[in-house]
Amino acid sequence: MKVFISADIEGTAGIAHWNEADRAHPDWAEFRALMTAEVVAACEGARAAGATEVVIKDAHDSGRNLILDRLPDYARIVRGWSGHPDEMMFGIDETFAAALYTGYHSKAGTEVNPLAHTSNLRISRLLLNGEVASEFTFNALCAAGYGVPSVFLSGDVGMCAEARAMVPGLAAVETLDGRGKASTSISPAWSRRLIREGVAAALSGDFAQALPARADHYEVVIEFATPTEAYRAGWYPGAKAHGPRAVAFEHRDFSEILRALLFLKV
Repeated sequence: MKVFISADIEGTAGIAHWNEADRAHPDWAEFRALMTAEVVAACEGARAAGATEVVIKDAHDSGRNLILDRLPDYARIVRGWSGHPDEMMFGIDETFAAALYTGYHSKAGTEVNPLAHTSNLRISRLLLNGEVASEFTFNALCAAGYGVPSVFLSGDVGMCAEARAMVPGLAAVETLDGRGKASTSISPAWSRRLIREGVAAALSGDFAQALPARADHYEVVIEFATPTEAYRAGWYPGAKAHGPRAVAFEHRDFSEILRALLFLKV
């Protein structure tokens, strides 16, 4: 059994400030270690359930956060950004039995995590078929495009609720809850235990149907923080203006949505 892990940091237990997610700040060293420890816990849970190989996409910022020497000997690691439209899911394919997500955070425009955002801070909201979407929204649909179910997620309370609603049967571990610029979190040790146990239980059950609903047609709308960002994105082939700070793109093939986002968001 091959398992894919997409690892982010803003939903890691204990996090509360952007400095803790920024590799240029001294606080990042502690939180890259905590991020790594949660990934290792997910690997251990997968192994306990029978996984023979785990592929991890380091999916935060530079893609170079995880402390490599702490990863188990049955893991492969994807670092950096290839330029492929799968982005945070780069490396996944139809040979994987399941996808897991650690350190995930709520979407831009929500208030349950002081670090809530979607992709980057230039985007105020990202919508898919009229619903405000998170990074997980796109990543779970990306996995489903390869026939891979999304089985487990750890992250803030809002992200966990959204993931459970989107994917039937998905298991989730709530690491923190946010109010304003503060977060209330379970301890890192507690989080690691719940992740380890949660992944093992999820992968030991019947998870084949843990797939998000697919649509016949997709429209993505990016609402930017400034009109200048929208003006630039509007030059992408097929993109159209959608108000003073937003552009829209639509296609029946979700992979084309991911391809467009690769260029529209930058």
